[in-house]
Parts: sequence; C-alpha cells; structure tokens
Amino acid sequence: VQLQASGGGLVQAGGSLRLSCAASGRTFSNLGMAWFRQAPGKEREFVSAINRPGGKAYDDHVRDRFTISRDNAKGTVYLQMNSLKPEDTAVYYCAANPFGTATFEQNDYNSWGQGTLVTVSS
Repeated sequence: VQLQASGGGLVQAGGSLRLSCAASGRTFSNLGMAWFRQAPGKEREFVSAINRPGGKAYDDHVRDRFTISRDNAKGTVYLQMNSLKPEDTAVYYCAANPFGTATFEQNDYNSWGQGTLVTVSS
C-alpha cells in the first residue's frame, strides 16, 4: 500500500493542526493505521493508532489532545492535534499494517508514508 501524508506546518503553542494520510493500492478498510513521530535527535515513537473496526490507541503524551480517525470511503486516516506544545515538534509518519490492528509496535507496520513536518513554536 502507498501512503501519502500531508497537513504539517508551523503553528504556535496552543494551536491546532490536522494531518491526513491517504492510502492507495489495497483495501483500506482492512488495514490497521497509525501515526508515529520522530523529533530531532530522537528515535521514532508511537503516537496513535486505529484498528479495522475503529478502536483507538494513544500514547500517554497525546491522549487528551490528539484524536485519530479514519474515513474508509476516502481511504484516509486523520490525526487532529489540539493544544500543541513545542515538544510535539517532529516529523510525523503514517503507517499501515495488514492485520487490521491498532498496535504500537513499529515492526508490525509494513507500509510507511514519507513524513510531514510539524513545528510548534513557543
């Protein structure tokens, strides 16, 4: 499956952004989808995931601020990010797994988008 992420940009602390990830090449509704991020000088980390029936998982650092959703008709997964903080600055990657699960394990995902940069200024 091919993934195309978009929606990143520069925002002030406290602001909001919505990331999108469009998938093609496979039946989207069967996929588990996730967002990961990699801050400068740090390892890539789990942010959020959504499984085939729509169950969601979040990292504790974003749980009450970010919302993941999916539109199977459009083949797109979204990440609504509110109350952004400077520490949310990172390249955000969407990923897909063929098992349909909302796993936080990077190795479970076999398709990755190119990443979209989110910069939060203080």
